[in-house]
Amino acid sequence: MAYLNAMNIYSRDKHLPAARFSVAPMMDWTDRHCRFFHRLLTKNTLLYTEMLTADAVIHGPRERLLGFDPEEHPVALQLGGSDPEKLADAARIGADFGYDEINLNVGCPSDRVQEGRFGACLMREPKLVGECVTAMKRAVKIPVTVKCRLGVDDQDMEQSLDHFADIVIGAGGDALIVHARKAWLEGLSPRENRTVPPLDHARVCRLKERFGNFPVILNGGIMSIAEAKAHLAHVDGVMMGRAAYENPGQLLAADPEIFGVPPPVRDLKMAVEKLFPYIERAMSEGARLNSITRHLLGLFRGQPGARLYRRHLATEAVKPGAGVAVLREALAFVRDGDRELARSAA
Repeated sequence: MAYLNAMNIYSRDKHLPAARFSVAPMMDWTDRHCRFFHRLLTKNTLLYTEMLTADAVIHGPRERLLGFDPEEHPVALQLGGSDPEKLADAARIGADFGYDEINLNVGCPSDRVQEGRFGACLMREPKLVGECVTAMKRAVKIPVTVKCRLGVDDQDMEQSLDHFADIVIGAGGDALIVHARKAWLEGLSPRENRTVPPLDHARVCRLKERFGNFPVILNGGIMSIAEAKAHLAHVDGVMMGRAAYENPGQLLAADPEIFGVPPPVRDLKMAVEKLFPYIERAMSEGARLNSITRHLLGLFRGQPGARLYRRHLATEAVKPGAGVAVLREALAFVRDGDRELARSAA
């Protein structure tokens, strides 16, 4: 298929279109249901799984953890870990499942992740990260990328980030995705680490200037497709995180604005309607309606009826026996939004 050819390998001479824009891996959010819906809004955006530890991939229920719908391509698997041999095994398993990229998490600052010696704390151990990347590259033929921060704690982010990137590149890494904030491993919660350390997009641009053709992807604080498009004048790709999840409707602009091709659907209502068969199939396999519709709560932001749509889904989709009809009813509030607002005003 075309996406497999497109994602075959990252070129250091020309960054692949599929990686020009991506939705970040986010724990408890970017599961298979979320990714399937995002794919209805954009065919070219690279999607990521939630982070999975190498041990979970090796020893856990693989189909439940790693399974995904073929429609999700291009889709990348993000791994967490610090043991090169285990990461190589997990990468090999992910490649066998059909993922288009393996990404190593060197950016998560949570206490639990630090206790497992992976995530952002590995920025203090660039040599070990290089050993992990080398092992993963030997294990798979698909791209292996690294997602990191500008640095951690009191590191000099000019010197330490360059040194870290040098090692990732020397180990054979195919791209570096940089969240343009430092991570403070002590004193800030994971939530605070997403907002308190100041953004420094310029530092990521300087990294790109230093490494020339090596792909550098910017992450952190990107709020709109227009903003992402502007950043592409300076970096190879842009990764959008929470703004894409909390306001997924804007992903409908990704294909025309970033990739120069028409969107896959006419509007958001059509995208939701195209989700119905997937919901019925997933529920027949044991999924609950709200496990899917929770990813749709941010749709129709600012449109008439959006509040009623959200309220209906939030209260009805969690009830036992709830099915596709609940989503149809919620969608009707958006269609009849002007009428509802007028009735409320009266």
